[in-house]
Amino acid sequence: MKEKEIIIDKNYETIRLDKAISSLEEDLSRVAIQRMIENENILVNEKKAKASYKLNCGDKISIKLEDIKESKLEAEDIPLEVVYEDNDIIVINKQKGLVVHPGNGNPNGTLVNAILARCKDSLSGIGGEIRPGIVHRIDKDTSGLLIIAKNDKAHINMSNQIKEHKVIKTYIALARGKIKENEATINMPIGRNPKDRVKMAVVKNGKEAITHIKVLEKFADYTFIEVKIETGRTHQIRVHLAKIGYPLVGDYVYSNGKNPFNVKGQMLHSYRLEFKHPITGEDMKLEAELPKYFEEVIDTLRRQEK
Repeated sequence: MKEKEIIIDKNYETIRLDKAISSLEEDLSRVAIQRMIENENILVNEKKAKASYKLNCGDKISIKLEDIKESKLEAEDIPLEVVYEDNDIIVINKQKGLVVHPGNGNPNGTLVNAILARCKDSLSGIGGEIRPGIVHRIDKDTSGLLIIAKNDKAHINMSNQIKEHKVIKTYIALARGKIKENEATINMPIGRNPKDRVKMAVVKNGKEAITHIKVLEKFADYTFIEVKIETGRTHQIRVHLAKIGYPLVGDYVYSNGKNPFNVKGQMLHSYRLEFKHPITGEDMKLEAELPKYFEEVIDTLRRQEK
C-alpha cells in the first residue's frame, strides 16, 4: 500500500471532500472514495473526516492506495452506447463519470467491466487483465468516443496509429472567457506539476504537446470551441486551455470549477475520431453527438445572448 499527500489550494476551498478527491484522483469512483473515507484510508489533517467535510485552503489530505493486483475482473451489466462494432474493434460513446479501467480502490463499475460483459473473451490481451482491449483512454468526466480492440493484431495496429499521430481526435468543449482569436495553436510541453504531483502542468522539461483550437461560437463570458490534438498527453486540453486563461467549464482540477450551470466535471466531449481500420485499412470517421446536458448549456447561453 502506498500513501499520497495532497495540500488543498484555494481552487478547492468549500468543496466537499469526496467531490474534491473525485476530481483529483480520476481513477477512483465516488463509491470507492466514500468507502475509503469510511475505512480511514483518506484522512484530513491526519484525522478522520466525513465525505461531506468542506475543505479549507491548506488542509492536508492523506490517501492510502492499495496496490493494483492483476486479478480476474468481473463482467458487469453497465449500459453502453456502441457507435461502431465488428470482429476487430468496438467504438464506445463513453458517458461522463464512467472510469475507463480499474484503479486503486476502484476494482469495478468501469468501462472495462462493461466491455467484458458485452464482448466476453473477444478482447485484446495486450493491456493485461486490468485493461483488456484498451488502446487509449479519456478522463472519467470527459465523454465521447473511445476505441477498444478485440484482438491483439487490431490492438497493435491502433496503438501504432496513435503513436504516429495518424488518429485524428476532435473534441468539443466550453471554455470560460471570450477567446479573441478564431483559431489558435498551443504548443507547450506538459509534465507533472512539480508543486503538486497529482496535477499536470506546462513545464520546460515536459513532453511535447500540441493543441489546435477553432472557435465555434462566442458568448459574453464563454467560448464554444472545437479542439484537435496532435499529441495525447494526460489532461492536455484542460492544462493548455487553463494555461492561456480559458479553463474548461466545470473543471475543478485546473480552475475553481464554478459555473452557473451546476455542471460537475469539465465540459469536454470526444466528438470525432478519424483513423484507418486496423485490419481492412478502410478510412473510418465516427462521430458522437453532444450529451444532452451539454446541448442544454449551449442553448441557455444562446438564449441569454438574445
